[in-house]
Amino acid sequence: MRPESTAKLAYSVPEACAATSLGRTSIYAHISAGRLRAVRVGGRTVIPADSLYALLQGEPAE
Repeated sequence: MRPESTAKLAYSVPEACAATSLGRTSIYAHISAGRLRAVRVGGRTVIPADSLYALLQGEPAE
């Protein structure tokens, strides 16, 4: 299921942890392994919502 048009486009690492019930270390491990896409915006790391949905559905990261 994809997000609604009013849903968030991206999540900070703490928001991604809360949204998925995964810990910070797990989130960064998925990023390092290439299973989760992360984007640096300024000094901040954000995770696109579609990448989180793909991870939870077992799909490969784009």
